[in-house]
Amino acid sequence: MTTRAEKPAHAVPQRRRRRAGHNPLLAPLALLAAVVIAAGVYVAYVLWPRWPDTLVAPDAPSLPIMVAGVTFNIEPAAIRVPVQRRTGNQERVDLQYLWPSLKPPEPATGSSAGAPIDPNERLFVTIQAADGTLAPIERLQKIYSRYLAAAPEAVSDGLTLRRFRDGTPYQGEELIIETQMPAHFLARCSLSGVGNSGACLLERRIGEADITVRFPRDWLPKWHKVAKNVDQLLARLHPG
Repeated sequence: MTTRAEKPAHAVPQRRRRRAGHNPLLAPLALLAAVVIAAGVYVAYVLWPRWPDTLVAPDAPSLPIMVAGVTFNIEPAAIRVPVQRRTGNQERVDLQYLWPSLKPPEPATGSSAGAPIDPNERLFVTIQAADGTLAPIERLQKIYSRYLAAAPEAVSDGLTLRRFRDGTPYQGEELIIETQMPAHFLARCSLSGVGNSGACLLERRIGEADITVRFPRDWLPKWHKVAKNVDQLLARLHPG
């Protein structure tokens, strides 16, 4: 009787060898999956809104706040918008100070909360990223000059007034410029306002951060004091 030849004990079917063998694509796929998961965790961490956990009380010490790469030391009590009372990078910070002391106002409590603010007693400051806009003196030379009336007018004590023509984007406003140092005091002022004769916007730039100071036009006769106080305030906000 003829018997079937037995297979050697060490012989393994080809299908079983393939099934038990190592898949060369497994390691790269696992690595790719790990990278995708890690990237997702990082993005979620960066974008997750964490500011409610880092807000500080108005009476806390000055905060280091960076706007457009420039660091400012700001008293929390001076910050008008509560969600801006936090350290780190911000696109914009809105501030207010008592005039002429330049002290942050006391937090409004009780019946004083929500009461109207007398603009003649406050200096308002906005710090925000320049975002590629022209510096104030360049804006005067390259933009404002297109819309100004031809003849400048001398006003009190070293200031020059330039009116904007009717029919221009700045109709109803005037430029008030320090005659000898336009970059030091360059204010765009409206002709009338609520509770005063108008408001002025004095612009400065530090690095890539624009600082806009708003004050009543009624203060212009004492513009030397305004300029001096603004210099002192900016030196306090950004020492050196």
